[in-house]
Amino acid sequence: MNFLRKGISLLSLGIRTQCATYQAITQAATLQPAVSQGLISRAMASLAQMHQTGPHIKYRKSRNPLNGNPFAKGVVLKTLIKKPKKPNSANRKCVLVRMSNGKEMVAYVPGIGHNLQEHNIVLVRVGRVKDCPGVKLKCVRGKYDLPHVIKQKV
Repeated sequence: MNFLRKGISLLSLGIRTQCATYQAITQAATLQPAVSQGLISRAMASLAQMHQTGPHIKYRKSRNPLNGNPFAKGVVLKTLIKKPKKPNSANRKCVLVRMSNGKEMVAYVPGIGHNLQEHNIVLVRVGRVKDCPGVKLKCVRGKYDLPHVIKQKV
C-alpha cells in the first residue's frame, strides 16, 4: 500500500514539474513568440526530411549459435543423456562440445548408436532439437571421429 501511495505522490510531483515547465514555456512564448514556437509544438519530420534519411531499419541480432557459419569443428568434453520436454519420453544422446570458436555447447548425436568419448573430434552443424531445451546443434555423422550409422540387421 505504501508503494502505491509513494507512486501516486511521485506521479503528482511529475505532473506538477511538467506544468511548471509548460507555464515557463508559455510565458516565454508571450514574450518572444517567434523563438519558442518550436518548443511548444514539436512537429513530425517532413516528407523531404524522411526522404533524405531513408527508412528506419531495425537490425536484429542473429540467433545463429555459430555466428553465421554453417559448420564448426569441436572436441567432445562429455557425453550426456538428455530427457525431452513434457509429452515425449526418451533418452536423447548428446555431447558437450568445445568448438573452434571457443564456445562450449551441447550438440545432439543423430541416429542409433555412437562411440563418442572424451577428446573425440566432431563436426557440428546448426539444427535444434525441438523437444530438448538448450540443444541448438547437431553432430554430422561420417566426419572425423563420429562414424556413419551402422545398418540394422532385420
